[in-house]
Amino acid sequence: MNKTDTCMDWNNPYPSARSAVLGQNMVSTSHPLAAQAGLRMLHAGGNAVDAALAAAIALTVVEPTGCGIGSDAFAIVWDGKELHGLNASGRSPRGWSPDRFKGHEAIPDKGWESVSVPGAVSAWAELSSKLGRLSLEQVAAPAIHYAREGFPVSPVIARLWELGRQRLGNQPGFAEAFLRDGKAPVAGQWYQNQDQANTLERIAATQGQDFYTGELARRIADFSRQHGGAMDEQDLADHRAHWCGTISHPFAQSVIHEIPPNGQGLAALMALGIMEQAGVGQQPLDHVDTVHLSIEAMKLAFADLYEHHADLEHMIHQPEHLLDPAYLRERAALITMDKAGDPQHGLPGPSGTVYVTAADASGMMVSLIQSNYMGFGSGVVVPGTGISMQNRGHGFTLRPGHVNEVAGGKRPSHTIIPAFAMNADGTPQMSFGVMGGPFQSQGHMQMALRVLLYGQNPQAAADAPRWRVTGGRGVAVEPTFDPALIQALRGRGHEVLVEPGSGVFAFGGAQLILRQGNHYVGGSDPRKDGQVAAY
Repeated sequence: MNKTDTCMDWNNPYPSARSAVLGQNMVSTSHPLAAQAGLRMLHAGGNAVDAALAAAIALTVVEPTGCGIGSDAFAIVWDGKELHGLNASGRSPRGWSPDRFKGHEAIPDKGWESVSVPGAVSAWAELSSKLGRLSLEQVAAPAIHYAREGFPVSPVIARLWELGRQRLGNQPGFAEAFLRDGKAPVAGQWYQNQDQANTLERIAATQGQDFYTGELARRIADFSRQHGGAMDEQDLADHRAHWCGTISHPFAQSVIHEIPPNGQGLAALMALGIMEQAGVGQQPLDHVDTVHLSIEAMKLAFADLYEHHADLEHMIHQPEHLLDPAYLRERAALITMDKAGDPQHGLPGPSGTVYVTAADASGMMVSLIQSNYMGFGSGVVVPGTGISMQNRGHGFTLRPGHVNEVAGGKRPSHTIIPAFAMNADGTPQMSFGVMGGPFQSQGHMQMALRVLLYGQNPQAAADAPRWRVTGGRGVAVEPTFDPALIQALRGRGHEVLVEPGSGVFAFGGAQLILRQGNHYVGGSDPRKDGQVAAY
């Protein structure tokens, strides 16, 4: 039964014990300054799209460890009447081919050979012009202010910044842009980035065009050539954000929507579908049967994802084939309730990222995600611009003949995914997302299970201890996971590893906004510095 409307569980039995936030206008992000940037747009007469964009652009400044001007982005927006899906991920340079990477075991994860065309700027421009109410200059103003005047670096970001320095400090342009005297900023240190402020002003003034066809595009291409990269002016000029709609699947009297491939939301939908086919919901939320079933469903979905997933134009088995109820029922039949499995892919028949969610009193809701992929991405920063380039090219495979094999002008398989839940009657229900690389589809499944099937409030769902499949029968869990549950899982053959320390990288960061009548209920992940801002 869908429990979110009439009998939501307001308890929070998990360690953070944060309270959910309620209001008629709301922004939930992984950084308080970004949340406040979004709230400023709502107070200024903007809508949820303006708020989400202000927060997302601000995050490139205050949380550069997760995203940058050279990120990719996806979004799902309920405009009050219709659901829109936007794919603003970029394609590989035209000069890429399998031969270019001969001798490599994988596409590099740093440097220019990992960089595909960045799409986030095109997402900002498209969303602003099509669905926003304020000008892009007004929406970008808080980010420009933070970059030019400075801001105090928050604790989680300071830790991630230092990890970025260790991994990427020698990459072209990185130290000049993000280190001071060779050091990463510490928590509480004031940080400014004048180059980034100037670049954001240019982007806002030209509705993003300068990034793809103007001076900024020329500087990106020149720096690529200087370091042996394949990306050139034509690759940038050819980029277009794509209004792609959504793919969806019913779950718990709701309908979950994700962006079509190349985003990996398909895996979350498959896992939820397999769970329902296997009868999830018969035991309490944190019962071993529920957790075991969830893990097994996720493993089956991932087995198919890694075999069949790619740029939609190159997939042989389309999403509707993989989401066919008969196929999901066939996959669910492979689950044994008393024993962990190590599944292989099936064959259907024919037939360190940031996330923002915002909602306003008119009913508009936005689910937006943007990412440099691995922390600061490739580590490449174009001199004098503050543009840090993503490393999404690493998402390709070098396996000959695979649907996701590297090629020129092709989108790589992507981990970042925004999610949206609709009520069965076609009204909007929840915008949500979980940052964290390949954990994201696993996080989507766990949030949907907790809020939509078991009726947990969004903050409790964000706080709850998480698990992550790691391959084979391996499962990683957070230190706060119930020891008795760990033992019960091990008794069924799961190889459970308790991962110490912060869960930001390994277990992601969730942000959720649930609509309830004429207001919203928001949650923000305690694993990051985030905040729900509302009025």
